[in-house]
Amino acid sequence: MPAGAPKNIALTGFMAVGKTDVGRKVARRLGWRFVDVDRAIERDEGRKVQEIFHRDGEARFRLLEKQKLKEILARERQVIATGGGAVMDEENLALLKEKALLVCLTAKPETILGRVRGGKRPLLDVADRETRVRELMSRRAPVYAQAHATIDTENLSIEQVVEEVLRAVQ
Repeated sequence: MPAGAPKNIALTGFMAVGKTDVGRKVARRLGWRFVDVDRAIERDEGRKVQEIFHRDGEARFRLLEKQKLKEILARERQVIATGGGAVMDEENLALLKEKALLVCLTAKPETILGRVRGGKRPLLDVADRETRVRELMSRRAPVYAQAHATIDTENLSIEQVVEEVLRAVQ
């Protein structure tokens, strides 16, 4: 990302780390627009992410995600909550790093499992959720490490994470 104040802030990280809740609050504090990429895709498609995954497959969802990210990142003064896997695409990662301050939020697998308990998550539609979470986190870790900043949400309140994101912007 170019030097100076960021044009956008993009939050990445595994599911259930707080990207949406934190993003909304950061946007409010800055007086910027908040955009949740998954919700934007759902609006365009007229159906939930889970349905897109089940009916069309992950590859189709990732294509929609790539298109939506390009559209969103053409604008400025936004706080963007990405899907946890969006950065696994090299073009997405490069675009996010160029057009935004990319902040990765993290938490331990046990914490994530506790936060998603009972919730419907397409990538966790398996018998052994814990193994799946650990596998995905392990695969994504090197890419998440390329963010401009990383914030461990493990023992922080949403408000504390918001403060940490705002500090990273400074």
